[in-house]
Amino acid sequence: MNKNMIEKFGRVGLLYGGTSSEREVSLMSGAAIHQALLNLGVDVVAIDARENLLQALPGYQLDRVFIALHGVGGEDGTLQGALEYLNLPYTGSGVLASALAMDKMRCKQMWQGIGLPTTDFALLQLDSDWAATLADLGGSVMVKPACEGSSIGMSRAETAEQLEKAWRDAAGTEGSEKIAVIAEPLLPGPEYTVAILDGQVLPSIRIESNAEFYDYEAKYFSDQTQYLCPSELSEQRERELQELCLKAFNSVGCRGWGRVDVMVDAQGNYQLLEVNTVPGMTSHSLVPMAAKAGGLSFEQLVAKVLEVSL
Repeated sequence: MNKNMIEKFGRVGLLYGGTSSEREVSLMSGAAIHQALLNLGVDVVAIDARENLLQALPGYQLDRVFIALHGVGGEDGTLQGALEYLNLPYTGSGVLASALAMDKMRCKQMWQGIGLPTTDFALLQLDSDWAATLADLGGSVMVKPACEGSSIGMSRAETAEQLEKAWRDAAGTEGSEKIAVIAEPLLPGPEYTVAILDGQVLPSIRIESNAEFYDYEAKYFSDQTQYLCPSELSEQRERELQELCLKAFNSVGCRGWGRVDVMVDAQGNYQLLEVNTVPGMTSHSLVPMAAKAGGLSFEQLVAKVLEVSL
């Protein structure tokens, strides 16, 4: 361990794993971050955030927390609220921003309200008029759970029957309305992602997947997915994209670090998809890729994320 790092950060608890549907990704992110923190000389203890986490945390005698939990329970404001109550500083966005970013529907409603570009959408329910909804959204849609990440539960639909099935699949159980599911117009692309670190916008990344869409497998395991960084945009278009993503990030109230996902519509306009407040940090992840293009090693990226929690 490094004496300077211990004086600076104290004892750091790395929370990873957890119980959400994104546990597998979080385990990979946590392992990479843990090794980086060890290499930096940080006094770090890796904690798989499963049952009884809040009862166990005081026993670790932590000075701050590095959150590497993805999805529900780690990225949605609930953990952030608990850490606030325990008076433990933590990495990333606070309670409100985490909750709002996790809820794609309400985040889109907020963006629409302040005039930031994002597509129309429909909330799907048991009594939805599937044919009319499909027609209203242009005939081809992407269906997604409003409060999941990593493309879990997402699918395309081009007929009323496909749309109803996609809703049932995304909701998880037959006829379930406990999980909010939305449909958005299917955009032709391309798709971009922009990482933000301590108020600085990193170079954009263009994503090219040979899958039907940029799904879970394409994100974390496929070696066929192509990432262009720099993304080959003109200087003006890159600046336009970065400014939009910073506005979107700030409008949600995010802090520290995060990633904004964007697609291009048929008219060539950028359309905001979502904000990720605890992005993946795996071998296939995008924030480390953007940081590298911006001149930061993985260890420097991890150190910077931790520094912002001071």
